[in-house]
Amino acid sequence: MFSRSVIGAARFLRMPSTSRLLYYDLGMQADDDGVVEAFSVMRTTGATDDDLRVLVSKGFVTVMNDDLVTHITDWSRNNYIQKDRYRPSAYRELLVQLKIEGIAEAQQTGKDTESIQGVYSSDTQVRLGKDRLGKVKNERERAGARKHPRFLPPTVEEVAEYVKQRGSAVDPQGFVDFYTAKGWLVGKTPMKDWKAACRNAEGWERWKKTDDRARVKTSADYEKGGDFFS
Repeated sequence: MFSRSVIGAARFLRMPSTSRLLYYDLGMQADDDGVVEAFSVMRTTGATDDDLRVLVSKGFVTVMNDDLVTHITDWSRNNYIQKDRYRPSAYRELLVQLKIEGIAEAQQTGKDTESIQGVYSSDTQVRLGKDRLGKVKNERERAGARKHPRFLPPTVEEVAEYVKQRGSAVDPQGFVDFYTAKGWLVGKTPMKDWKAACRNAEGWERWKKTDDRARVKTSADYEKGGDFFS
């Protein structure tokens, strides 16, 4: 991550765009101590030695050896890393030797560096790795599952009991067979409430015809016309 107090400062914005871009590329490739092999980044991005010299002259980076192993000066302002996710730099001995940003003392005493946070705080910038993103995703999925419980198709017996309670003309077996064949979809949407679907099914013409044929006709029906057996 990058702090606005760093990349929004006039000292940063006055640099050539190529130097600013190199700074971003170095930050993206740096380890948890803000150390990066600048030569590899420059080779893959097309940045020049002059771009790196500008960053050094402005105090944004420190080149630690002839192989252009580089430390990002404002790393602790750009990033906050939880203690359990911190991984020491492979070049920590160079950091100790050059006493950069208090890391020498941290390495010798075993204390956290400025950029390593022992407790997560909502108002800090946290660099999110894949494991953190995965955790957030799983938490959201679990929350969604609690809000919308997984649909379970009813049994014929459950539908029969519900139909009996409502005095409905819906045929339980016909209802279950119909939606089983459709994959328990309502249109193209997965069913969420089978009882609501059962109530809607009460208006289907198929149940009305079945109900009419099963009903015993009275003399009043005969007077209106029609056949007892129609």
